[in-house]
Amino acid sequence: MKKNKIGLDVTKAKSLAANLDDLLANYQLFYINARGFHWNIKGSQFFELHVKFEELYNDSLLKIDEIAERILTLGHQPSHTFKAYLAKTEIPARENVTEGNEAVQAVIDGFSILLKKERALLNLSEEAGDEGTNALMSDYIRQQEKLIWMYSAYLN
Repeated sequence: MKKNKIGLDVTKAKSLAANLDDLLANYQLFYINARGFHWNIKGSQFFELHVKFEELYNDSLLKIDEIAERILTLGHQPSHTFKAYLAKTEIPARENVTEGNEAVQAVIDGFSILLKKERALLNLSEEAGDEGTNALMSDYIRQQEKLIWMYSAYLN
């Protein structure tokens, strides 16, 4: 079995990188949506949600960078065009959302998609002995589970 520069099986690393690239595309759309919600939110919930959406897109931007760098660490190149992201993402682009509850539901829906992908990556990284990707996904999952609870409580 051939190993890459960080000691992982090259075939498993390629699979991990492809799945991370898919996650990257989904994070890019999550980021863009959160940015749009931040800009366009209106109504009595404006001040509260405007800040929350800014927190979301700032956090997403950090994760986007971490994911792309992890792909590079595995010896592969991350996608870096919106055309590629749109071809891969399951998170739909949301346009002109101004209503708070609609935006919050879209955030929850986006997190659900991200969690599904992160859990799959957690399993793949465990099988490959890739502690770096495993730790990253574990951190993301823990944070997003809590955020889903919090945003869901907001809607109730």
